Amino acid sequence: MAISTPKVGTVPQPGTQATTEEQAAAATPVTRSKAVTLRSVLLCLILLPINAYWVVQMEIVRYSAHPTTISLFFNTIFILLCLTLINRGVRRVAPRAALERGEMLLVYSILSIGSAVAGHDMLQVFVPMLTYSFKHATAGNDWANLVNPRLPAGLFIGDEKIYAGYYYGHDTVWRMHYIRAWMPVVLAWTAFVSTLLFVMLCINAILRKQWTDNERLTYPIIQLPLQITNEEAFEKKGLFRNKLFWIGFVIAGTIDMVNSLNLYYPSIPTILTPGFGNSFVDIGPLITTKPWNAIGWTPLSFYPFMIGLGVLMPLDFLFSTFFFYWFWKLQRVASVAMALDQTSRFPYTENQAFGAYLSFCLYSIWISRGYLKQVGRRAFGEPSTLDDSQEPMTYRAALLGMICGVGALVAFATYLGMTWWIGILFFLMYFALALAITRMRAELGTPVHDLHFTGPETIMTRVAGSRAFDAGNLTVMALFFWFNRAYRSHPMPHQLEAYKLAEQTNTSFRRWHGAMLGLGAAAVFVTFWVVLHLMYDYGAEGQSRMTFGAEPFNTLTTWRKLPESGKLPEFLAILVGFGIALVLQWLRVIFPWWPLHPLAYAVTSSWEINLVWLPLFLAWICKSLILRYGGGAAFRRSLPFFFGLMLGQFVIGSLWNILGIALGIPTYQFWQ
Repeated sequence: MAISTPKVGTVPQPGTQATTEEQAAAATPVTRSKAVTLRSVLLCLILLPINAYWVVQMEIVRYSAHPTTISLFFNTIFILLCLTLINRGVRRVAPRAALERGEMLLVYSILSIGSAVAGHDMLQVFVPMLTYSFKHATAGNDWANLVNPRLPAGLFIGDEKIYAGYYYGHDTVWRMHYIRAWMPVVLAWTAFVSTLLFVMLCINAILRKQWTDNERLTYPIIQLPLQITNEEAFEKKGLFRNKLFWIGFVIAGTIDMVNSLNLYYPSIPTILTPGFGNSFVDIGPLITTKPWNAIGWTPLSFYPFMIGLGVLMPLDFLFSTFFFYWFWKLQRVASVAMALDQTSRFPYTENQAFGAYLSFCLYSIWISRGYLKQVGRRAFGEPSTLDDSQEPMTYRAALLGMICGVGALVAFATYLGMTWWIGILFFLMYFALALAITRMRAELGTPVHDLHFTGPETIMTRVAGSRAFDAGNLTVMALFFWFNRAYRSHPMPHQLEAYKLAEQTNTSFRRWHGAMLGLGAAAVFVTFWVVLHLMYDYGAEGQSRMTFGAEPFNTLTTWRKLPESGKLPEFLAILVGFGIALVLQWLRVIFPWWPLHPLAYAVTSSWEINLVWLPLFLAWICKSLILRYGGGAAFRRSLPFFFGLMLGQFVIGSLWNILGIALGIPTYQFWQ
């Protein structure tokens, strides 16, 4: 079976260095494959608006199937599969015109970054903010005095003649007076988001070698794209000729097909779902007795694709996800039992999670300290054991880019009204969370990382109190809410995974880096116009997710009108989360058998984990049984089945979703 997989039963140890032979091999000049070519770039530019249109249709217009709320975007997998099949046909007719594997994976990577930018926690939240406080200012909220005077005219739209069509629909943004009004705003914020992406690229360029070559992190999220584009996938022993693959594909596809038909023909029974177009059932309302009813929303779900993705993750992480999911539930039960719930935020779950993520970020830097020292020496022109000639950027350029990029972001925040040192602290906290998320994706393949309301603006105003900040700082914190509301569609992990795909296809890191920089900016620009196009057509006022526009300004109003002092328990909860994560990491290092992974403690604190805890538990059972009774060889032979589960649900779900958009009809939500 020609399936490439990480070694089973081995866990890369932090700080592991490559052997002398491997270093020598890496230094040997090699022939690079093609990836960043004129045709692959043009293909990206063609597909970016199509992909953004699909994502925005799903997540805003239809509010269904939310692909960007999980780590593996099914829309980009579906497009990659279609591209692979078309390319196979082209190869038979005109072999020289067929795309190389690197070119297809570059397109996949760019579309993944574009999807992240267009995602549920990025521009979908931000675009409504550009007009919302002007449209919905009333005497009651006093936004006309509290908010709008602090919003620069060149960065927001306050003219009712321009934004009316956005809210009421039956209009088009492609009118010249609309374009003239929106273009400066779109360009300014495109520059801001592109700077965010650039800083992320610089950080990834610095850490890529340590995480990929030295520690040999396994990158579970990219295993399916690698298998789809494998040159041997269609051969006799390849993925698409494997019976186990088609068994998994048919099982998952049949479930989606039957449940989709049930939505239109209720006489057809659903499979493993409650019906009504949903894919889970909530057992929370069945528990009515105190203190046990404090567990709240507890859905039982069955997502075959999540089981397939889960088996690519380490066993200890899978088990720990189940353990800590219920650990957080029992915290709430204990709070009610001990009457500690009189403080509404106890046990300060978001703060504990922030502490755990911060702990993991610092730990990741600590175990890389020797490597980072060599990076610094190389950057400053001193003798170093590292060679950055083949890296995405020279280390000097990456460090300068990171410093200048953060400086530009802080300068922009200062222009908006934020104090410079608060701006530095704000972005340090943001990129610390981004680094932790990126590392955990590369190491474990965490399926979700949503950190709802755990961003720097929330932590700072809860720990120090909103009273500690003036109106300018509070306003900017609210304006930056959109890329901190949650981190489900964060672009930074996709950038690092793109570097890994470049390595796997033996293509130039620097050309991929340039493509991600330029096409990432293009993705931002395109997404703005796609959202505007759809909202002027449908009318944003009729879309349920317009609450996104209200959230930051309602929060700002509360900060301004009801200022609060800092609370010691908020800070102590961060220390508790930080300490628990450190202890768990220490126990994991001291005792190889220790079953609880510290990252599961952080990940399971969030909202999205409710939807995936049961599939991940089932994945743990499947993987444990296979390894116990069949060993590593049996596990490797079983992987096509689990890839089939993923593709079966992604393909059938995508086809139904596209049909629903084309016909304007509701469809079964195989993921929500």
